[in-house]
Amino acid sequence: MSYDVNNIFARILRQEIPCKKVFEDEKILAFHDICPRAPIHILIIPKGEYISFHDFHSHADAETVAHFYQKVAEIAAEFKLDEAGYRVIANCGLNGGQEVPHYHLHLLGGTKLGGF
Repeated sequence: MSYDVNNIFARILRQEIPCKKVFEDEKILAFHDICPRAPIHILIIPKGEYISFHDFHSHADAETVAHFYQKVAEIAAEFKLDEAGYRVIANCGLNGGQEVPHYHLHLLGGTKLGGF
Protein backbone atom coordinates (compact mmCIF):
# COMPACT_ATOMS: atom_id res chain seq x y z
CA MET A 1 0.00 0.00 0.00
CA SER A 2 1.39 3.39 -0.94
CA TYR A 3 0.84 6.61 0.95
CA ASP A 4 -2.27 8.55 -0.11
CA VAL A 5 -1.20 12.19 -0.35
CA ASN A 6 -4.86 13.25 -0.33
CA ASN A 7 -5.83 11.66 3.00
CA ILE A 8 -7.39 14.11 5.45
CA PHE A 9 -4.30 14.37 7.68
CA ALA A 10 -2.03 15.11 4.71
CA ARG A 11 -4.49 17.83 3.72
CA ILE A 12 -4.46 19.21 7.28
CA LEU A 13 -0.64 19.24 7.21
CA ARG A 14 -0.76 21.23 3.96
CA GLN A 15 -3.25 23.61 5.65
CA GLU A 16 -5.93 22.83 3.07
CA ILE A 17 -8.23 21.85 5.95
CA PRO A 18 -8.18 23.79 9.23
CA CYS A 19 -7.61 22.20 12.62
CA LYS A 20 -7.70 23.34 16.23
CA LYS A 21 -3.97 23.11 16.83
CA VAL A 22 -2.51 22.09 20.19
CA PHE A 23 1.17 21.83 19.22
CA GLU A 24 3.31 21.95 16.11
CA ASP A 25 7.00 21.73 15.34
CA GLU A 26 9.04 20.60 12.35
CA LYS A 27 8.24 16.91 12.96
CA ILE A 28 4.72 16.64 14.39
CA LEU A 29 1.30 18.26 14.56
CA ALA A 30 -1.19 17.77 17.41
CA PHE A 31 -4.79 18.97 17.25
CA HIS A 32 -8.20 18.40 18.80
CA ASP A 33 -10.29 15.63 17.26
CA ILE A 34 -13.43 16.97 15.55
CA CYS A 35 -15.46 14.04 16.94
CA PRO A 36 -14.10 13.67 20.48
CA ARG A 37 -14.65 10.45 22.43
CA ALA A 38 -13.56 12.03 25.74
CA PRO A 39 -13.43 15.56 27.18
CA ILE A 40 -9.85 15.75 25.92
CA HIS A 41 -9.24 13.97 22.62
CA ILE A 42 -6.12 15.03 20.77
CA LEU A 43 -4.74 13.55 17.56
CA ILE A 44 -0.97 13.53 17.21
CA ILE A 45 0.55 12.93 13.78
CA PRO A 46 4.07 12.86 12.39
CA LYS A 47 4.72 15.13 9.41
CA GLY A 48 6.30 12.35 7.37
CA GLU A 49 4.38 10.12 4.99
CA TYR A 50 3.77 7.16 7.30
CA ILE A 51 0.68 5.05 6.73
CA SER A 52 0.47 3.21 10.06
CA PHE A 53 2.16 2.40 13.37
CA HIS A 54 4.04 -0.40 11.63
CA ASP A 55 5.13 1.84 8.75
CA PHE A 56 6.28 4.58 11.15
CA HIS A 57 8.39 2.20 13.20
CA SER A 58 9.79 0.48 10.12
CA HIS A 59 10.76 3.63 8.21
CA ALA A 60 11.22 6.62 10.54
CA ASP A 61 14.68 7.18 12.00
CA ALA A 62 15.20 6.61 15.74
CA GLU A 63 15.39 10.35 16.48
CA THR A 64 12.01 10.98 14.82
CA VAL A 65 10.38 8.10 16.71
CA ALA A 66 11.83 9.24 20.05
CA HIS A 67 10.83 12.86 19.39
CA PHE A 68 7.27 11.82 18.54
CA TYR A 69 6.71 9.89 21.78
CA GLN A 70 8.44 12.54 23.90
CA LYS A 71 6.03 15.13 22.55
CA VAL A 72 3.05 12.83 23.22
CA ALA A 73 4.14 12.68 26.89
CA GLU A 74 4.66 16.46 27.02
CA ILE A 75 1.22 17.15 25.54
CA ALA A 76 -0.38 14.77 28.06
CA ALA A 77 1.39 16.65 30.87
CA GLU A 78 0.43 20.06 29.43
CA PHE A 79 -3.23 19.03 29.62
CA LYS A 80 -2.59 17.59 33.12
CA LEU A 81 -3.63 14.14 31.94
CA ASP A 82 -0.63 12.58 33.67
CA GLU A 83 -2.19 13.40 37.06
CA ALA A 84 -5.32 11.22 36.81
CA GLY A 85 -4.47 9.03 33.83
CA TYR A 86 -5.17 8.85 30.14
CA ARG A 87 -5.30 6.51 27.18
CA VAL A 88 -3.13 6.46 24.07
CA ILE A 89 -4.53 4.56 21.09
CA ALA A 90 -2.96 3.73 17.75
CA ASN A 91 -5.26 1.84 15.41
CA CYS A 92 -3.28 -0.05 12.78
CA GLY A 93 -4.75 -1.26 9.51
CA LEU A 94 -8.26 -2.17 8.55
CA ASN A 95 -8.74 -4.92 11.12
CA GLY A 96 -7.35 -2.58 13.80
CA GLY A 97 -9.94 0.08 13.02
CA GLN A 98 -7.62 2.61 11.37
CA GLU A 99 -9.79 5.02 9.38
CA VAL A 100 -7.20 7.49 8.07
CA PRO A 101 -4.13 6.03 6.30
CA HIS A 102 -1.68 8.37 8.03
CA TYR A 103 -0.09 7.23 11.30
CA HIS A 104 -1.65 8.97 14.27
CA LEU A 105 -2.19 8.56 17.98
CA HIS A 106 -5.34 9.36 19.88
CA LEU A 107 -4.66 10.91 23.30
CA LEU A 108 -7.80 10.67 25.43
CA GLY A 109 -8.50 11.82 28.97
CA GLY A 110 -10.29 14.22 31.21
CA THR A 111 -12.66 11.60 32.60
CA LYS A 112 -12.65 8.00 33.78
CA LEU A 113 -12.49 6.01 30.56
CA GLY A 114 -14.43 2.78 30.20
CA GLY A 115 -13.01 -0.60 29.32
CA PHE A 116 -12.54 -1.78 25.77
